[in-house]
Amino acid sequence: MATMSLGVFSSFVAGDTASFPKLASSPALRVAAPAAFYPFQVNLRTVRKVTCAAAPETKKERLPRGIMKPRRVSPEMQAFLGGVPEIPRTQALKLIWAYIKEKDLQDPQDKKVIICDENLKKIFAGKERVGFLEIAGLITPHFLK
Repeated sequence: MATMSLGVFSSFVAGDTASFPKLASSPALRVAAPAAFYPFQVNLRTVRKVTCAAAPETKKERLPRGIMKPRRVSPEMQAFLGGVPEIPRTQALKLIWAYIKEKDLQDPQDKKVIICDENLKKIFAGKERVGFLEIAGLITPHFLK
């Protein structure tokens, strides 16, 4: 018998003492027969299994860490980003790439190279041309601890 009440599932197995008819005394028949048909008495006790439906845990808002954590930026980077005093590295890179795409500053022959204008030279250590893999390293000094 199974019952359900208020989010708790219970199942009960109850049995009285039962006796089964005797099987043939042949050992071959005993091996082939299931365990429930062996010629002995079976006592089943009450078994109760209770499972509670737990209330869902409330998830805490996780604070950003690592490159997602807002950091203070240098005055040069603040001027480039429009006066933002703190920004995550990921967001700064997105804004730099948006600026590069908007001004069409990628080299037409090699799209991996950025031709720096005056604004980018201020944050890229005065370099004329920068590889796109260098950008992350060149903005590192602009993030203050």
